[in-house]
Amino acid sequence: MTMQPSSSRPSQADLDAAMLLLSRLGISPGDLQQTAPAGPPAPTFAEYIPVVSEAVSAGTRRVYASYWNRVLKEWGHRRLDEPDPTEIKRLAEHVKAHVVTRRNARGGRSAAEHLIAALRCLYNHAVADGHLAEADNPARKVAKPRRLPSTRRAVPDTRLAEINQVAATTGDDPALDCLLLRLHTETACRRGGALALRPADLDPDQCLIMLHEKGETVRWQPVSPTLMRHLQQHVEERPAAPTTPLLRYRNGKPITYRRYDYLWERIGRHLPWVATQQISTHWLRHTTLTWVERNFSYAVARAFAGHNDSGGDTGTTTTYVRASLQEIAAAVAALTSEPHPLA
Repeated sequence: MTMQPSSSRPSQADLDAAMLLLSRLGISPGDLQQTAPAGPPAPTFAEYIPVVSEAVSAGTRRVYASYWNRVLKEWGHRRLDEPDPTEIKRLAEHVKAHVVTRRNARGGRSAAEHLIAALRCLYNHAVADGHLAEADNPARKVAKPRRLPSTRRAVPDTRLAEINQVAATTGDDPALDCLLLRLHTETACRRGGALALRPADLDPDQCLIMLHEKGETVRWQPVSPTLMRHLQQHVEERPAAPTTPLLRYRNGKPITYRRYDYLWERIGRHLPWVATQQISTHWLRHTTLTWVERNFSYAVARAFAGHNDSGGDTGTTTTYVRASLQEIAAAVAALTSEPHPLA
């Protein structure tokens, strides 16, 4: 006798019977679809922030640490899935209103923006670790404050000469400060790039230095023979292992961001306009890149700055108009009035 295979699709009678049973139990079919096995409770902020802090880069940790500490103070005992977007917005407004007022303050907008960014970083890790679903990420539902245009601009040549004059004639280590200013003016590198520079990053034959900057980007940057010579001399006078920080104090300790604070505070005491306008190292980056763009091209300035990523607001055309290392070297040669091996 041949058995007929049973159909996998239930009959209408079976469906009617199931619906009758569910209705008597007070359960709808939608309740069955929404039911999911309960997972472990989400960790508290006090438990999870140290985990994320150890997982991110040193640069990210330095930027977000103070904001995570504020979250710990306010919500340390709470679970990640407890605050809603309104509470995050309220905390951001509180941080904005109670930010430490400085001369270059802009109403606490940056503090609010960084708090939201710090929480987004935290919740992105929580989603990836399965502590909550992406749809339940409250930080994504809070908009950052609109960033105002920067007040930084290029420093005129005469003013730049005044800054270098003060650095060279005052302070406890003029040689170090002059080298710092020359490095930033000639390469337009960020402070993090200078602090991460190592003896192993010098290529004297081609007058190139390797810069390690934010976002873990790495690039070769042409420099003048004069700057290369002074960097090598610095290593000879203040020895450092090949893969350790190059820029050091006379006692052999690597410099930190505090050296920049001391440098600009000292220059501001001698040049009141520096203190009034809150001139900083990043103004030197604006100065150099403005000069390169005016005298060469936008593509060369973009490569000079290390902005080689394509897309975004710049459009995909930048993929095809990237400047070469030789073009950057030509800009360095014109900027310093010195021939460069690659130009």
